[in-house]
Amino acid sequence: MTGEPDQTMSTERKSGGLFNGRAVDCDVHVSVPSVKALLPYLDNYWRQQFLTRGIDRISWNMTSDPPNAPIMIRPDRRPANGRPGSDFSILKDKHLDVFGPGAAIANCIYGGVALHSEDMAAVVCTAVNDWIAAEWLDRDPRLRASIVVPLNNPDLAAEEIERRAGDSRFVQVLMLAMGEQPLGKRAHWPIYAAANRHSLPIGVHAGSLYHHPALAGGYGSYFLEDYVAQAFGFESCVLSLVSEGVFAKFPELKFVFMESGVTWLPAALWRFDKTWRGVRAEIPWVKTPPSALVRDHIRLTLQPFDAPEGAGRLERFCEQMKSDEMVLFSTDFPHWHFDGQDALPIGADTPLARKILWDNPLATYPRLRALSPEIAA
Repeated sequence: MTGEPDQTMSTERKSGGLFNGRAVDCDVHVSVPSVKALLPYLDNYWRQQFLTRGIDRISWNMTSDPPNAPIMIRPDRRPANGRPGSDFSILKDKHLDVFGPGAAIANCIYGGVALHSEDMAAVVCTAVNDWIAAEWLDRDPRLRASIVVPLNNPDLAAEEIERRAGDSRFVQVLMLAMGEQPLGKRAHWPIYAAANRHSLPIGVHAGSLYHHPALAGGYGSYFLEDYVAQAFGFESCVLSLVSEGVFAKFPELKFVFMESGVTWLPAALWRFDKTWRGVRAEIPWVKTPPSALVRDHIRLTLQPFDAPEGAGRLERFCEQMKSDEMVLFSTDFPHWHFDGQDALPIGADTPLARKILWDNPLATYPRLRALSPEIAA
């Protein structure tokens, strides 16, 4: 991996595009094209293990991220060969140069994080992070990334956070909405402690380790069931993080829900607040209504925004949440529900748009504050 680059972007990179540098895209996707692509980033022992055991021929696709499903990519963003999100030139020419963000946060959803072999999962995550740094971050100064960690072993995950924290281009820690245990459980707290030490938010992306069914009643038969159930998984995250006391233990820590659907949250919090008032004695560390804690600690990326068509839907959500600080701009490139140049459903020159495009991301990601200050002018 190369050394940390200069954080000041060139005039050429700041100019042009739809937003002329005055936006942060908080969720774009990059994909490992194959296990073979990771071989140069493994040490000699693990490289030999992968080749001898035929691991280099395994795809490690996650069930929630099937590469050939139409929902995974817009037709105009599909590479001639390979997985969606695996072609740097498409990301640069058809996305970064078109939108012109000041920064874009790359998230790599990869099956290697779910391996039952904890040692191998940790090695794969290290290789993926090295690959992201070399193959993506080094090639465009607008790109930032999330740290991929082995989710089955929080101690090894914390070690990977410590190893990667010196490179400020990595701006958050990546987890999945559904794993071995609910995210609030204390087994995960070493991850949160390491992230908190380095001012790294926890990015929670739609997805699952598939050690348990996505549906509460068991495994479904179709991708449709899994995809819709992701929103239920995020609701469970909210319940767990608040009730288990994560925000009491880590009062400065932020969680960013990515691809959650967003608009399920007001109704979920209404029920959460109502029930908490009657049973809050069992969780004395939750001293304020859950909705207040969520407003302080949880952020949501914009795409996909599950709401009927029509004007004012984003404004109504902010009104229901009593906050204009929770939504972060994202395009979810290259997925199907990435809305092209309509990814922002309000006028870019409105005060709310300014919050969503720029102010909220910079408040959420401390490492982005190193962006050239004239961009914010």
